[in-house]
Amino acid sequence: MLASAALNLRSSSASRTFSKALPTSTAAPFSLVRTLSRFSVRSMADSAAAPFKKIQIHRGDTAFDAYVVGKEDAPGIVVLQEWWGVDFEIKNHAMKISQLAPGFKALIPDLYRGKVGLDVAEAQHLMDGLDWQGAVKDIQASANWLKANGSKKVGVTGFCLGGALSIASSVLVPEVDAVVAFYGVPSSELADPAKAKAPVQAHFGELDNYVGFSDVGAAKSLEEKLKASGILYEVHIYPGNGHAFMNRSQEGVKRRKNMGLPDEDEAAVQLAWSRFESWMTRYLSA
Repeated sequence: MLASAALNLRSSSASRTFSKALPTSTAAPFSLVRTLSRFSVRSMADSAAAPFKKIQIHRGDTAFDAYVVGKEDAPGIVVLQEWWGVDFEIKNHAMKISQLAPGFKALIPDLYRGKVGLDVAEAQHLMDGLDWQGAVKDIQASANWLKANGSKKVGVTGFCLGGALSIASSVLVPEVDAVVAFYGVPSSELADPAKAKAPVQAHFGELDNYVGFSDVGAAKSLEEKLKASGILYEVHIYPGNGHAFMNRSQEGVKRRKNMGLPDEDEAAVQLAWSRFESWMTRYLSA
């Protein structure tokens, strides 16, 4: 199933480069900065305010915090962070998801174990140190927790780093029933989308210039691989939009502008949420 919205595409210059490093505990699929001037993190403990419920999920000999919001018996959706960590923006997205019809229970796993990047350099440092295979296990544990706590079906969604992991979960996590990914594609070493098993809907900005990760070329390559997988899928490309175009909070807009991403397109955001709602409702309804 192909639903590409790639209209009037025009190439954008690749002002940032991406490394080909493997997604291991010491390497990330792309790099935005070369040096770190400082590094500081803060705990999520003081920011897990209502209506989020803080829980702890165990897998093997480790455990991680997660934040849950939404109806107890609703279909579950694992919501995966951007490279910043579990900050205000990913919580905004989780709140939005929990309020969509017919109602979802959103769960944010803390992949960084309580750390949040306060600027680009910190975020890059945290993402570079992520254990990607471990993050996939966190997603699986989160899906299992939701299914053990009232959700008959579970989807996964994510943004940037989380978008790549969302697609990886469609390949590697059999408990996942549907995926919606925003501007991120996993490296082939982590997961091959041609082997996806759950339906995937993916969203990209036409002007995204993170080459090989979330630019138009990456979107088109993903489209071909999903076609080969035989699953149902949609790939949507939004003209005039760049990376992280879904971030519409006041703080998120300011942060995007500071990163050189000044575009604002509320219509594209609403269209993407509408498509998200339709997709998740279709595949997560009992």
